[in-house]
Amino acid sequence: LFLTKPVVAVTTGETVSIDCNLGTVTDRAAFWYKQIPGGVPQFVLYYHHSHSSPTYGTGFSSPKFTSTHQSTSDYLIYTVTKTSSLSTSAF
Repeated sequence: LFLTKPVVAVTTGETVSIDCNLGTVTDRAAFWYKQIPGGVPQFVLYYHHSHSSPTYGTGFSSPKFTSTHQSTSDYLIYTVTKTSSLSTSAF
C-alpha cells in the first residue's frame, strides 16, 4: 500500500481526496486514521471492497468522510468534504 501524494494541502472549505494504491492486496480491509500533530491517532473508518459502504469510528460519518474503491485501478480514495482548520492532520 502507498499514498500517491504523501502531503496534500487545500484551502479551508475545499474537498480533499487522498488516493491509496492497494496494488495486489486483495480480500483485506483498509483502515483510515486521523492524527492531529502531537495527538494520538483516531479511527476514522475502514472499508472493504465487498461492503457497500465504510464502517465509521466514533465522531466520523458520511458525507463529511467517505471512502470508495476504484476497482479498475486498485485505488482506495479517501475524501474529506468541507475541510476546516480542524482537518489539519495526518491521515
